[in-house]
Amino acid sequence: MKIGTTIRNMGPAATRDCMLACARAAEAAALDHIWTVDHIAIPPDDAEGSNGRYLDPLASLAFLAAATSRIGLGIAVLVVPYRPALPTAKWIATIQELAGGRLHFGVGPGWMKPEFRALGVPHAARGRLTDETLTFIQRCFSAEDDVVSVNGQDFLFRPRPAMPPLYVGGMSEAALQRAVRFGDGWLPIGLDTEKLQPRIKRLRELAEAAGRECPEIITLGSLPESDDAALAGLAACAELGVSQFIQSSRYDNPTQFEATVERLLKLRDAVA
Repeated sequence: MKIGTTIRNMGPAATRDCMLACARAAEAAALDHIWTVDHIAIPPDDAEGSNGRYLDPLASLAFLAAATSRIGLGIAVLVVPYRPALPTAKWIATIQELAGGRLHFGVGPGWMKPEFRALGVPHAARGRLTDETLTFIQRCFSAEDDVVSVNGQDFLFRPRPAMPPLYVGGMSEAALQRAVRFGDGWLPIGLDTEKLQPRIKRLRELAEAAGRECPEIITLGSLPESDDAALAGLAACAELGVSQFIQSSRYDNPTQFEATVERLLKLRDAVA
């Protein structure tokens, strides 16, 4: 099982020096990947833990790409309806190009109504906007001769590196269908096998009906404090077919982060 962790691009730990130290420590330790998370407009009454301080996840990944050379770089997940399709495609292609093909592209439709309100985006349209944007992004990366047409205008989509693996977040039926339609992988939250098992079964049914292989399964969550319980949870998920895990890490400084990485590496070795 591959294992990674989030780099805090929110809250007091989201500083230049702390993010650089953590990313470099994760790479030096040979962790598989590091991830950012996405919020744009946190309301004051929902700012506990971050105080509303969020660095843009894509800008953060571009910054970390320049500070590292081998470790995978991911976003879990980009809230697709928050952003126009063409600039988003350009961001993804740029990071993938500058990172040398190390990007992992997690996506989701979002949920926080105040953020949609602040952006002037209809909350009820988030699923449709997500599908339309993903369709457009895939078209950009697969265009013949790098020429894409939008709004009646042809343009050159360059650079055009390999499309990064796309992981669809969410536990709903719509998320599973989206993962089968667009995704290289499915990215649910948590290690609760009782919740995951029926969803994984349904994912496999949808993939079979679509005539394609089942998307890879990657989970995001927080491990129990007990190493035995954490190992049991990872092993149980591996038995269900989960191939990668992302620890949702909380820390105040690089020293605490390095302790988390050390623990994750021990668990990775044990579950293997």
